[in-house]
Amino acid sequence: MKPQLLEQDKSKKTTIVLADDHKVVRQGLRAVLEANSSFRVIGEAGEGLETTRLAERLRPDVLVLDLMMPGLSGLEVTRQVKKRSPKTHVVVLSMHRDESYVLEALKNGAAAYVLKDSSVEELVKAVIEAVAGRRYLSPPLSQSAIDAYVQRASTATRDRYDSLSSREREVLQLAAEGHTNAEIGKRLFISPRTVEIHRANMMQKLALRNQTDLIRYALKQGILSND
Repeated sequence: MKPQLLEQDKSKKTTIVLADDHKVVRQGLRAVLEANSSFRVIGEAGEGLETTRLAERLRPDVLVLDLMMPGLSGLEVTRQVKKRSPKTHVVVLSMHRDESYVLEALKNGAAAYVLKDSSVEELVKAVIEAVAGRRYLSPPLSQSAIDAYVQRASTATRDRYDSLSSREREVLQLAAEGHTNAEIGKRLFISPRTVEIHRANMMQKLALRNQTDLIRYALKQGILSND
């Protein structure tokens, strides 16, 4: 009986959800990953909020996630997915080599950080390493450099962003993207009045006065891309 169970485990495919706001990128990722017979893509999402809901519903082994997502940033998606589906390993895809982005991704629970100009083999390796419970960083990202950055960051003053609730972070990004309270409420399934309260609390915690301050903060925080 035991050998049969081992054989079943060996044949089990790694389930993957893909999240990128460009459909053509998702199609390319699907083709690359499903070329590996041990991988199976079970879902796709093109927006951050949709990604968190899909990951919570499907509970894949791996979420391959673009860092810059509309609706909710990849960093916040990572944090929420690890909270709601702890067994899902997050592999972040990014064009950003800055160690601060890598650190935030790792702090939020990412298992791997892969640069978008990496080879197919690197992405496959990142997924395999993540499933095995190991961390993977794309070359030329250095683990020693990341460790040093983590050490410096641990002594830094706590960022006000850390004081925001998950809902306030969602409102922050959607508001920075220019959505009205009514539009945000529809996206989050809450009333415009509730959005207004979350928005006011968020602005107060971050010491922001107006929409211009909000957009500047979102850009500085890496929540919005300035590309």
